[in-house]
Amino acid sequence: MANHASALKRARQNETRRLRNRTVKTRIKNVVKSVRQAVEAQSPEAATTTLNQAKSMIAQAAKKGVIHKKNASRKISRLSKLAQRPKA
Repeated sequence: MANHASALKRARQNETRRLRNRTVKTRIKNVVKSVRQAVEAQSPEAATTTLNQAKSMIAQAAKKGVIHKKNASRKISRLSKLAQRPKA
């Protein structure tokens, strides 16, 4: 456990940020899952609307530093590719 005042403060800050980041990451996972389900259900309208929501949410998370910029770019790219793939 931290002994100095600055280390105690840093521990408190880390805990608050961890909880905040966890909620954002959970939201990202849920919206990605909804995009995948919409694509699987073969409903293009729902897929595009959820894809746009996902792009926005992922970009905001990257901007806030919750996830890395390249990680966000990769997620958005893969989801877009998945949504554009024609279903046979």
